[in-house]
Amino acid sequence: QVQLVESGGGLVQAGGSLRLSCTASGRTFSTYDMAWFRQTPGKEREFVARIIWIDDIAYYADTIKDRFLISRDNAKNTVYLQMNNLKPEDTAIYYCTARSSRYGTYDYWGQGTQVTVSS
Repeated sequence: QVQLVESGGGLVQAGGSLRLSCTASGRTFSTYDMAWFRQTPGKEREFVARIIWIDDIAYYADTIKDRFLISRDNAKNTVYLQMNNLKPEDTAIYYCTARSSRYGTYDYWGQGTQVTVSS
């Protein structure tokens, strides 16, 4: 069993910054990429960013591009999401996820961490 544990959420004022972390543990699996999604009540979970483990290439949703930065630390099995210039609309539960192949589904999910941005 693979466990993903997020941390780093909290309450911040608009314009502030937070850094989320997600550490994978448990059964060893070959990681293709890890990603962050977010969800607000009544809405579907939406993609935020992902990073390909082998070559460090990152992809971002247009809504957060140029404000968020995804990175990884292979040795720590950890992915980070640096969030800058936060806006109230970034308020959501942020989830970390991973998959083992390019065309596979995201099978492993963390429990989520709440990010609240006040205006």
